[in-house]
Amino acid sequence: MPLARRGLCLVIAAPSGTGKTAITRALLDSEPGLSLSVSVTTRAPRTGEADGEHYHFVDQAGFDAMVAQGALLEYARVFGRGYGTPRAPVEHALALGRDVVFDVDWQGHRQLRAALPGDVVGLFILPPSRAALEARLHGRGDPPAAVAARMAEADAELSHAGEFDHVLVNDDFDAALAQTRAVLHAARMATARQIGLAGFLAGLAAG
Repeated sequence: MPLARRGLCLVIAAPSGTGKTAITRALLDSEPGLSLSVSVTTRAPRTGEADGEHYHFVDQAGFDAMVAQGALLEYARVFGRGYGTPRAPVEHALALGRDVVFDVDWQGHRQLRAALPGDVVGLFILPPSRAALEARLHGRGDPPAAVAARMAEADAELSHAGEFDHVLVNDDFDAALAQTRAVLHAARMATARQIGLAGFLAGLAAG
């Protein structure tokens, strides 16, 4: 019988081309009780994107109001557009014992840790080598200039890997997925998350 527990925030970060998106999707497909955090953005919807499913689309005034009200757990402005994580749905999920996975960078991870101390488990995914990462980026058909820019971004991202609770090297997808799942399962069993532990122990003591 599972104990009542508080949910957790699993933050998965990695340089572009490391396989983070594929691992996250596979984890979501195979783990009940795990959902993807849906971000708020001020950019316009792209073809096929649905409001509330891919993003919550808001105008700049609405985004600025959310920032001012503390309604975002983390946010960033990228090329003049705002992106952020709404606070209310995440806190609601955690209170119900549900887990939320985040696809953010090291800065988002840092902000989430500050906003939800004790609720964040950080996992950083590493490429097997610099050459392998560069080959993956070239394999996606990106032009050389774009690959060079991505590699520079990767260097910046990799410099913050030590801020995360766990790291793994993705040189085999199935193994990396299994390791990611192991991190999630262990975090779910952490003593600090078991809000039903005291009552369960009291029941055992009472016979």
